[in-house]
Amino acid sequence: MADVTALTFLALCLPLAGALAAPFVIRIFGANGAWLLAIAPLLAFLHFLRFIPQIARGEVVTGGYSWVPSYHLSFSWFLDGLSLAFALLITGIGTLIVLYAGGYLKGHKDQGRFFSFIFLFMGAMLGVVVSDSFLMLFVFWELTSITSFLLIGFDHEREAARRAALQALVVTGGGGLCLLAGLLLLWNISGVTEMSRLMGTGDVVRESPLYLAALILVLGGAFTKSAQFPFHFWLPNAMEAPTPVSAYLHSATMVKAGVYLLMRLNPVMGATSAWEILLPFFGGLTLVVGTALAIRQTDLKLKLAYTTVSSLGLLVMLIGFGSDHAVEAAALYLVAHSLFKGALFMVAGIIDHETGTRDITRLSGLRRAMPLTWMIALAAAFSMAGLPPFFGFLAKEEIYTALASGDVRALTFTAITVFGNALMFAVAFAVALKPFLGQPVETPKPPHEAPVLLWLGPAVLAVLGLLAAIFSTFTHAVLSSPIASAIRQTPVEIDISLTPHVGLPLALSALTVLLGIGVYWQLARARFLMAVFLRAAGPGPDHGFDVAISGLVRFSGRVMRVLQPGRLEIYVTCTFLCVAAILIVPLVVYGELPRLPAWPTDVRLHEWAVFLIAAFGLAAVLIARDRLTAIVSLGIQGFAVAIIFLLFGAPDLSFTQFMVETLSVVILALVMTRLRLSPDDQRPLGRKLFDGALALACGLGFTLLLMRATEAPFNDALTAFFNTYSKSIAHGANVVNVIIVDFRGTDTLGEIAVVAVTGLAILALIRIRAGSERKLATNDPAAEG
Repeated sequence: MADVTALTFLALCLPLAGALAAPFVIRIFGANGAWLLAIAPLLAFLHFLRFIPQIARGEVVTGGYSWVPSYHLSFSWFLDGLSLAFALLITGIGTLIVLYAGGYLKGHKDQGRFFSFIFLFMGAMLGVVVSDSFLMLFVFWELTSITSFLLIGFDHEREAARRAALQALVVTGGGGLCLLAGLLLLWNISGVTEMSRLMGTGDVVRESPLYLAALILVLGGAFTKSAQFPFHFWLPNAMEAPTPVSAYLHSATMVKAGVYLLMRLNPVMGATSAWEILLPFFGGLTLVVGTALAIRQTDLKLKLAYTTVSSLGLLVMLIGFGSDHAVEAAALYLVAHSLFKGALFMVAGIIDHETGTRDITRLSGLRRAMPLTWMIALAAAFSMAGLPPFFGFLAKEEIYTALASGDVRALTFTAITVFGNALMFAVAFAVALKPFLGQPVETPKPPHEAPVLLWLGPAVLAVLGLLAAIFSTFTHAVLSSPIASAIRQTPVEIDISLTPHVGLPLALSALTVLLGIGVYWQLARARFLMAVFLRAAGPGPDHGFDVAISGLVRFSGRVMRVLQPGRLEIYVTCTFLCVAAILIVPLVVYGELPRLPAWPTDVRLHEWAVFLIAAFGLAAVLIARDRLTAIVSLGIQGFAVAIIFLLFGAPDLSFTQFMVETLSVVILALVMTRLRLSPDDQRPLGRKLFDGALALACGLGFTLLLMRATEAPFNDALTAFFNTYSKSIAHGANVVNVIIVDFRGTDTLGEIAVVAVTGLAILALIRIRAGSERKLATNDPAAEG
């Protein structure tokens, strides 16, 4: 067991090791270094592959390391059919993407940096799907947002890439904060912080009055990450990233994180009216919006991106539908979509890489120059269209089996699904046929077949989509059924195969194909009608995002002009107002004001003299006619306090007070001589009275707080501890010195460092000012800058 835990931890760390090694490997081996870098995800894939027999038997694998046991925080993982399937997709497709990126970005000056980013994302995504701990899940969830920001904005010199990266970060990062709040509520409701233990608390969570709030917050995290309407706009804009990013993040991994979360929480939060209303509604709406917008596009990647949005909507709709067949359909479609969409994105990248364009209206007749790419595109398109003998056909049949029934709700969502699948059929063959059929046309680059690094990945995924359907019994046993079992938390056996079953699902599949062929036949007209409809509909969520960000920037600017006007006196006044309020208000509100002390009768003459000196010093500060006199007079109070410390048996503290007061007076006097200030106080009487009242309030607050603190019974535990151990442990007789130097050594070091840095900053400012004055005195033009 310990060996399995250590190996799993190593497998989770392999992508991070790849991120560290990538720049050096690419610098040494160039594009061929992709073969070496692909070993890291491949080894992780092989490690997770070992768990298939165990997971297929219905077992789970847990492990990890305790971090803060008192708060139930740990670095732990939980592998069942769902998380194992995602881990295999992430590492398996990740291996192919690393190879693909080696060919796609060959010769790019920042290829090493790109591989580091893709490996960091791979590690973060792997952490999301295997996390057992809530904290670990949230940390990796946010890391996927950060690393995707780096990948989408990889071509940071282009404004469009920077905007898309920022948009993805804002949307998914904001959703991550919602998820954090939702996880905290789940912790509060269930009392557990591990996914594996949360699975058994479904009734407790669903019956809690906080259930709806937790659900909405969790959906906020899932919907933003998986691009559900109205948050769908960030995913197509993310196509500004290089194609390897699109093929990996936005088809098989990151955008499915929200789907994973909903599948994982289905046993806990599912089977409620809110779950079965919200998820199908937003999922169905996203399905329709995504496919309709895909028809309008002419860019190959954008067409695929919008169908990814629609596919995610279909998955969310199935998860929320609630039936056994819906869960089975979601499990099948999850795998099918990862295979065919990853392949088609890479095909789009090959076309762009080898012809110089992705515009479908400028591509034709590529089948002769790129026959292998065409075969791969056709295979993936058949699966996306739901045609046999590919795995997408099995998924589509199971979807119609799940949805088709006689009630109004089922009929509505069946119609939505048929419409969406028909449009996806048309888009699939628009990508797979339009660029390859017809007469060859001139393209920016002469077309030719791609090198092996580019076609290997999509070829493997397309072939897997075929083999998974042909050997469906094996596929279901090791992959599909364990996924559905994990979602349902009960054993599920999926048995759908390529053997046709005459019935309503097959009839709906035939209807989908006929509608898809009709849309494909009139694709140009459909694109035109959709463009007209969108113009009539007005600005969409993407424009709304720009308006929101612009408004936020303007609002922030106005707030900053109020809170940060650049005047030190305002900052100091606000600080002391807060200090006075924090000190006085709680004492008054909670009735903690101290009792008035008895007037002392045993004060000696020399002690009265010290108090009188402090009072005279205060009077000198108030009546001083210039600032330098006030600063020097200010030191009188400090010296008087130091004498009091000395009289009451604290020589070390007294010495420190003498040093602080001396340095304060010297530094303030030095700084004041360098600043161009009027020699006397120019404040009006009202301002002086306000500042005086504020000073009295702060002084009164500290006085009341200290008096209240001294009323409490004295706890001498620390005194006894230091008296006991100062000599035996720290070998020092002076307890105060031992506390400062040994027991609080790090604290003292930090204080010294702060003082040293402050002194250096003051010295630098003085020298800069003195240098500028000398240059101005000599009429040096450089001083004016």
